[in-house]
Amino acid sequence: MNRLRQALDPFLLLLVATVALASVLPARGRGADIAGAVADAGIVLLFFLHGAKLSREAIWSGARAWKLHLGTLGTTFLAFPILGLIVARFGFVPADMRAGLLFLTLLPSTVQSSIAFTAIARGNVAAAVVSASFSNLLGIFLTPLLVALLMQRSGGGGGSLVSLASIEGIVLQLLLPFVVGHLMRPWIGGFVARHKAMLGRVDRGSILLVVYAAFSAAVVEGLWSTISSHELLVLAGVGIAMLAVILLFTLALGRMLGLSREDAIVLQFCGSKKSLASGVPIAGVLFPASAVGPILLPIMIFHQIQLMACALLARRYGAQALVEAKPAPAE
Repeated sequence: MNRLRQALDPFLLLLVATVALASVLPARGRGADIAGAVADAGIVLLFFLHGAKLSREAIWSGARAWKLHLGTLGTTFLAFPILGLIVARFGFVPADMRAGLLFLTLLPSTVQSSIAFTAIARGNVAAAVVSASFSNLLGIFLTPLLVALLMQRSGGGGGSLVSLASIEGIVLQLLLPFVVGHLMRPWIGGFVARHKAMLGRVDRGSILLVVYAAFSAAVVEGLWSTISSHELLVLAGVGIAMLAVILLFTLALGRMLGLSREDAIVLQFCGSKKSLASGVPIAGVLFPASAVGPILLPIMIFHQIQLMACALLARRYGAQALVEAKPAPAE
C-alpha cells in the first residue's frame, strides 16, 4: 500500500480529477467567466510572490543566460516545427488533423505553467520568467509568419489585435505583478521566504485552475462530439510521442550546451510547452471560423498531455533537489 501511494503522484491525481470534473461539470456562461477570473487572479498572485521571492542578483543572472534563451527559442520555433512537418507526413494521422498538429508545433511556449513547473522542480525561476515571456512575445510575430510559410493558409486576417491582446495579457498578468512583487521584496520578502509551502500551493493551484478553465472551454465547444474515440487515441498517441521526442531533445541539448541543473530544467519546461492561450486567438485570426475547431483540437489535447507529463517531471526533479541538498550524515 505504501508503494502504491508513492507511485501515485498526488498532484497528477489532482490534474486527472480536474480534467474529469471539467468534462462532467464544465464551467459555462457566468461560471466560465468566474473560473477564468479566479484562474487569472491565481496567476497574478503566483507572479507577485515569485517577484517578492527572487533577489536582484538572481534576476540579472537569469537575464544573462543567453545560451539558455537561444536554446529555448531554437527548440520552440525550429526543432518543434521540423518535428511538426515530419508528423504531418504520417499516413496514419487523419488528414483533417495534420494541419492542427503542424499548427501546434508553430506556437510559442506557455508562460504560467512553464514557470510554475520550474519553481516546483527547483529550477532557475528568474531565467524561466525571461525565457518564457520572451518566447511568448516573439511568438506573436513568429507564429503567423511560420503559418504563412509552412501551412496552406486560407482566409484573411491581420495580427494586430492578437498582438495587442497578447502583449496586454503578458504585461498585466505576468510582468507587472512580478515587478511589483520584486519592488516590495524589502517589506514582504522575509514573509514569503518563511512560507515556502504557501508558495508551492499557489504554484499547483494556479495550474489546476488553468487546466479546469481551458478544458471546460474545450468541452463546452463540443470537444467530445467532434472526434471519434479512435481519432482521439491517435491524437493522444501522436501527442505523447511528440512530447517525448522534445523532452529527450531538450535534455540532450541542455547537456550539449553545458547548462547547470537549474537552467537545464528551464530549457526542458519552457522548450517543451505549447501555449493554448496563444493558440486560440491566433487561430481565430488566421483561419476561417469553420476550420478553427479542428485546428485547435490537437493543441487542446496536447495541452493536457504536457501538463500531466511535466507535473510528474517537476515533482521528480524537485524531490531529487531536496535529496541532493540534504547534508551528508556525520560519520
